[in-house]
Amino acid sequence: MKRFVGTRPKLITPHGVLYNGDCLDLMRSLPTESVDCVFADPPFNLGKQYNNGKYDLLSEDHYLDWCRLWITESIRLLKPGGAIFVYNLPRWAYQIAAYLEQQEMEFRHWIAVSMKGTFPRGNKLYPAHYALLYFTKGIPKTFNRVRLPIPACRHCGKDIKDYGGHRKYLNPAGLNLTDFWEDTSPARHSKNKSRWHINELKPIIPERCIQISTNPGDVVLDPFGGGGSTYVSAEHLHRFWIGVEIGPCEPILDRFAREFSQLEKPRTIPVKLRPLLDEAVAFAK
Repeated sequence: MKRFVGTRPKLITPHGVLYNGDCLDLMRSLPTESVDCVFADPPFNLGKQYNNGKYDLLSEDHYLDWCRLWITESIRLLKPGGAIFVYNLPRWAYQIAAYLEQQEMEFRHWIAVSMKGTFPRGNKLYPAHYALLYFTKGIPKTFNRVRLPIPACRHCGKDIKDYGGHRKYLNPAGLNLTDFWEDTSPARHSKNKSRWHINELKPIIPERCIQISTNPGDVVLDPFGGGGSTYVSAEHLHRFWIGVEIGPCEPILDRFAREFSQLEKPRTIPVKLRPLLDEAVAFAK
């Protein structure tokens, strides 16, 4: 295990810690089988320029080779039965899924996340979803059912769908979550936008993944900080989290300041995470 040599944490919360740096450097510093869930929303290789001056435009082989590096580290870091979720375009997702299969990961679901407001592209079909891959390291150690509220009219309060005589058999807790999510607005991954200005991933996406695959007190890793949606969700759900962002961390810091304005900011890394990060005490700037 290599020690992560970088700046001090950019953010410390009661449940998590955020670093500014390369995800592979951080991941390689963490001990084997130390996290319960990995949620990854990597760059989509669309040719965007990031605020650190780097371009998200690699050859197909180079991009997939890079994906295999962080996926391999993710698998190493997962505890037996742990889960990995990868959010990407179908263009890349099927190849990522094939690699996960090769690594003997257990396929659970290809979740279709509705993509609204897009346009037909040349001679291709209308793109209607992002792919959210769900794999586990062997038999899942945790699977919590997530239920959705039964859709009702905002004005009269009656059911939108006619369930006929079956309505009384529906679980009052709500409908079972399926592998098609249409209540999520997409993050715009336009190549003409920098990551700094990109719309944040709707928190409900990582939130559901965390709820499905972990319990309070478990550890979640997201190697691509982005707008911080995974970290915010984990904090709300009382899961410990480790994060890293290669670009500017200010959007994440601002978001935590807004959403957790009353939260007392600790000066030391949460006790549960210290052995993982190989630091007895670390102070944020």
